[in-house]
Amino acid sequence: MRRKLFLFALLGVFGAALYGGIALATTPTGVTTTVFGVGRFDSIDANTKTATPGTKPAFWRGKIKARGASDLYVLQNTITPGGTFGWHSHPGPSLVIVKSGTATFYEGNDPACAPHVVPSGSTFVDDGHDTHVVRNEGNVDLVTVVVSLVPAGFQRRIDENAPPNCPNLPNG
Repeated sequence: MRRKLFLFALLGVFGAALYGGIALATTPTGVTTTVFGVGRFDSIDANTKTATPGTKPAFWRGKIKARGASDLYVLQNTITPGGTFGWHSHPGPSLVIVKSGTATFYEGNDPACAPHVVPSGSTFVDDGHDTHVVRNEGNVDLVTVVVSLVPAGFQRRIDENAPPNCPNLPNG
């Protein structure tokens, strides 16, 4: 009897966890994604230095290093006014260009859940592993071009639950 009670309680806990995950996760709305390409790379160790014309020995430096195979995604997202990506994270970094419209994003680890506004023609870097949401709070389509580098075989986007510190954004 005790064993049956334990198993019943254990099933209840798993069921509640599953239901809670489904109930709290936010999904994209008003988003259309066009994938331009996905490519797989073996380990990457690219390091470059280029002299900057017209200056003393000033150099532009770039470095990309990834141990193990990686998938590179190049895509465009179009988000209608009022649309949202929903709360999510990424397993690797993304470079984002705001091609048109205005992106407003919120970070799950920000206690104030303050908006960060990125206008057309601007860029931002998502380092990966942080829970965030990008919304189109404007009145024209938001179009972003994104390049993401993630571990090979991983999903580029991971749905996340809405953080408790952002109660005014229940739908992400």
